[in-house]
Amino acid sequence: MKIKLIDSVVRSFKVAKIFRENTDKINAIDFAPNGEHLISCSEDDQIVIYDCEKGTQSRTVNSKKYGVDLIHFTHANNTAIHSSTKVDDTIRYLSLHDNKYLRYFPGHTKKVISLCISPVEDTFLSGSLDKTLRLWDLRSPNCQGLMHLSGRPIAAYDPEGLIFAAGVNSESIKLYDLRSFDKGPFVTFKLNQEKECDWTGLKFSRDGKTILISTNGSVIRLVDAFHGTPLQTFTGYPNNKGIAIEASFSPDSQFIFSGSTDGRVHIWNADTGNKVSVLNGDHPGPVQCVQFNPKYMMLASACTNMAFWLPTSEEGI
Repeated sequence: MKIKLIDSVVRSFKVAKIFRENTDKINAIDFAPNGEHLISCSEDDQIVIYDCEKGTQSRTVNSKKYGVDLIHFTHANNTAIHSSTKVDDTIRYLSLHDNKYLRYFPGHTKKVISLCISPVEDTFLSGSLDKTLRLWDLRSPNCQGLMHLSGRPIAAYDPEGLIFAAGVNSESIKLYDLRSFDKGPFVTFKLNQEKECDWTGLKFSRDGKTILISTNGSVIRLVDAFHGTPLQTFTGYPNNKGIAIEASFSPDSQFIFSGSTDGRVHIWNADTGNKVSVLNGDHPGPVQCVQFNPKYMMLASACTNMAFWLPTSEEGI
């Protein structure tokens, strides 16, 4: 049964399940591409894997030695990559079923603030406070490409995995062709530099037409992916702690979801910029992570707790 996302369905989302396994805030979440599993990592050094169809927690893996942030499933369901919060700034490739590291990716000399995996192959990008962007292949510990930038970089692949975007210094977006990234960006979009906050995340919409910029302030920006034109600015949600709050698209690119420090999920229409709804899921702390399942009509939000949301309206059927 296929439900279409329309305003009334979005407003009808209610928390169906809450998980209280973590003792500290959840700092990153990622759905598997097939939508069947969700992985999370927390400042308590735990990696938790959830079964989205059953609505259950399927297992927990600890990363006490290196800490864990920016976790992502790779294309195999039982492996993940993540950045480190202790010891050094190496990126680690983890086998989840036996909790063994398959490979380390050393190179960054400061904290890694951006990590994204190619949608089509086993390559990934990392951006660090050392002002470099690195391109990696899961099969090799050696960096495949290195870009020195003028400020803190965040990165994202486009849905086809042919180009990637680098957000630099909270003021410009540079687009690179993966086949010739060493020649530099093929286009640079200059935006007004953020005065109040830093850019903390970039995401392409699934149709590849727009780029969503999340921040550690109370503003989210949507720009045209082809011309860099500012399309929308989403505000009106609190972030009084300066934390990197995740913003995400719905799979149809029509809605924008964001967490907030008031423990609620804020939703806007991407085309009009209007706020559609504010969902209250009884999160006791700031909601730092929000993502929509790529295949199922389900939303996940996380503070210290993880909440799974389902629609209660039948209207869009």
